[in-house]
Amino acid sequence: MHPYARFLNPIVHVSALRADPDERLKVEHPPTGWPQWLPQPDSARSPLTGWTRDHWAALADRLLLAARRHASPGHAAIIPPGPEGGYGRRVDGLEGFARTFLLAGFRLAGEAADPLNLAEWYATGIATGSDPASPERWPRLTEHPQAKVEAASIALILDLTREQIWNRLDGAVRERVVEYLAPAVGDTTYPRNNWLWFRIVVETFLRSVGGPWAPADIEEDLALHDSFERQDGWLADGDGRDFDHYTGWALHLYPTLWQRMSGAADLATDQRRERDRRLLDRYLLDARRLVGADGAPLFQGRSLIYRSAAAAPFWVGALAEVPSTPPGALRRAASGIVQHFAARGAPDAHGLLTLGWHGPWPALAQSYSGPSSPYWAAKGFLGLALDAAHPVWTAAEEPLPVEQGDFVRTIAAPGWAAHACVADGIVRISNHGTDHAHEGDQVGDSPLYARLGYSTATAPLLDEAAWTAPLEQSVCLIDSLGRATHRAGMRPLALFAEGGVAVAASTGQAHWLTAAASQQRHGSGRRGAAEPAGRLTVISLVRSAWEVRGAHIEGLAATRAAALRIGGWAVAAAGEGVTGGEAGGTASAIASGGGLISWVRALACAGSPAPARAGVLERAEASPLGEPARVPYLEYPVSPGVWVWTLVGMTRGSEESPRAELALTDAIEVTWPDGEVTTTPLECTYELPGLARVAANHPGAHLEYPDERTKQTP
Repeated sequence: MHPYARFLNPIVHVSALRADPDERLKVEHPPTGWPQWLPQPDSARSPLTGWTRDHWAALADRLLLAARRHASPGHAAIIPPGPEGGYGRRVDGLEGFARTFLLAGFRLAGEAADPLNLAEWYATGIATGSDPASPERWPRLTEHPQAKVEAASIALILDLTREQIWNRLDGAVRERVVEYLAPAVGDTTYPRNNWLWFRIVVETFLRSVGGPWAPADIEEDLALHDSFERQDGWLADGDGRDFDHYTGWALHLYPTLWQRMSGAADLATDQRRERDRRLLDRYLLDARRLVGADGAPLFQGRSLIYRSAAAAPFWVGALAEVPSTPPGALRRAASGIVQHFAARGAPDAHGLLTLGWHGPWPALAQSYSGPSSPYWAAKGFLGLALDAAHPVWTAAEEPLPVEQGDFVRTIAAPGWAAHACVADGIVRISNHGTDHAHEGDQVGDSPLYARLGYSTATAPLLDEAAWTAPLEQSVCLIDSLGRATHRAGMRPLALFAEGGVAVAASTGQAHWLTAAASQQRHGSGRRGAAEPAGRLTVISLVRSAWEVRGAHIEGLAATRAAALRIGGWAVAAAGEGVTGGEAGGTASAIASGGGLISWVRALACAGSPAPARAGVLERAEASPLGEPARVPYLEYPVSPGVWVWTLVGMTRGSEESPRAELALTDAIEVTWPDGEVTTTPLECTYELPGLARVAANHPGAHLEYPDERTKQTP
């Protein structure tokens, strides 16, 4: 084994860690492959990642010094190499300053010294950027909406580093900063999502320095934030089914930081502080389960170019001193995430963050992103604001749930059935509740939100075709031209776990979409003219690395449907073999790439049709994880009123397609690939097109979700 491999890809079993602490991580000194700019790994305090506060500080300093090389003469703008962003060079420059200032502020807040001269360097940038007569001046809040986002980072860090920076600024500079931020007051154009916190933070800072502010603004924004609360500590990023990493790195981050701002002392009531802490505490119980053993966060949702920002909620938990997750467990999750990216090309050899996931892959960015946008990864470095004596830094790391054993877990708010396999360290979700839309919408499926499955090891296809023709992790009707239907706007039906199996189901009007020529490419599905195809109901039973997927079509609205296609997980990377299966009752298709194998296999069941086709589709320039991307699929005859069953899976290892057996009576009995037999009682499953009535008769079912608030034992 490569001496650095256990840190690069730390899938370490808890039993091994407990067996002999002295043998846990024997590595060379320094380890082969360990970056020279990092301290040596600390296997005593951090047996799973090797990372301590010193490693975080070294990475932060590397990022900050590399960014400086691309600053304007007056330090007001930082623009790393790359094409101009969607909002222009002036916004790129402001983003570069504000987002690295966020990182510098956390670095300053947790240290007594300032060896990089961060305070003076950024103070110069503040004086220059706030000067309306300077050629480097920042875009005003009234000139471009993005300035409202970046203004919040500037205000937050000026408050956090008040002694080091704000109090040392010249009086005229302080007046200019107040004038720059003041247009936020009374501005009603902030989008009604996580942006509400940008106005709250700016006005709270202005209040603390004697500037203008409006109590009604803050009261309104806090009420809007409260309206986003969903089950079990989750918050939606708006009024739709908008669940992604923004829940953690924005909607849980800002309340805790805001409570500690100087101007919030009497605004953040004890009741609100306790409420926010309670929600965060519960959310983190789910969030830890969505981190892979190699530190990879779930590849789902927009703004994934922010990478290490996914670590932010774990540091927020440490700051808020949540009761349910120990400090060592919080740090292990956060360090795993940043170490995952640092070991895979982010930052790059020049110390810069690029548009991409591991290495550069610009297509991952939304239309508004530019070369400075990835530096919102700074949110994931919040832990540096806590000094070295804080328990989150002194405690020994504790393993992630996926490192302790296989698990299934239902996550009610987004409608996810999570399942993980300790042998491969991968966390997967079966998605029956999130689509970045509203129930009944007839829009396109966003590959970032509306696929049936996401994981910590795979990425959805993200080429142009992925937005108009769902393939991977999908159930679609296919017409004679090969056009695939979309599922966005579906209605969740059931979500529960019993006997080691999690069950999720949804139904909706499958529809073909002719996308409009002009689109706002911010992560949502395409808009356009929809044509109904029929009602499609899907149920997922998940366990370990596997899913038994049932599909049922009824009420065909047109005769153009030529096939029902079941798409498996997308895998990507060069040099891997592909096997296409044959048609028939137990047909299968297998694709491999990047050390992963993805398969779909038909499950024989009385009355179910056999697949007419099995194969693998290959796409170029479609995945940030490698070239090319491959997806196994099965195509069944269109058989209204009949359930079709498929085994879907993805793991690391051999290219053999696992087998399972299915029996339907008044329950679903599955013999899984490992020989385990489970029985899930669902009355009349075979006959019912939808599962709402079935779920209603099942103990512990989440019904009429997501409107009903349900509870789950942590």
